[in-house]
Amino acid sequence: MQEIARFESRALEELYDRYSPLLYTIVKKIAPDQATADQILIEIFVIVWRKISKFDPSTGNVFSWLVTLARNKAVDTLRRERLATATTQFYDDDYEDYNILPSFPPDMDSLDFNTAFTLKPKIEQALGRLTDTQKYVLHLAYYEGYAVDEIADKLNVPVETVRSKVMAALHSLRDSLVRE
Repeated sequence: MQEIARFESRALEELYDRYSPLLYTIVKKIAPDQATADQILIEIFVIVWRKISKFDPSTGNVFSWLVTLARNKAVDTLRRERLATATTQFYDDDYEDYNILPSFPPDMDSLDFNTAFTLKPKIEQALGRLTDTQKYVLHLAYYEGYAVDEIADKLNVPVETVRSKVMAALHSLRDSLVRE
């Protein structure tokens, strides 16, 4: 990341080679089609190149930052396509800094690839313990970028019902992972 900050293109190529398969997997799960996923992946690395000064190694590692960036960019793209109206916020540097670039609290534990890979079976087990409803609302929120009120409209249920399902799912995940 320090070399990219000095605009050494070889470093960006190395970062791309190392992380693009993982990021593409995340983006493809969110994007509606392969062409959109391909475009989002390119845009992620353009953002890295342009906004490398926004990466703070003291509050997050490269893995966490890139995964969060990929998810944010993919969800934002999906949301913008879904809400293509005059009320869609203009996409500029300020919007990107606030809505796309990851920002982590200083006291957050960072996660590296090896730790994430080790935790994968435990996370899959914890997800398997959720009810179908809990899985669905988390999918709508995390992978499709719906806000709580949009999920409530989509499911034709009160906002508080959705909020309680999301919170119950998150607490269940946390409790399962803590037990493990």
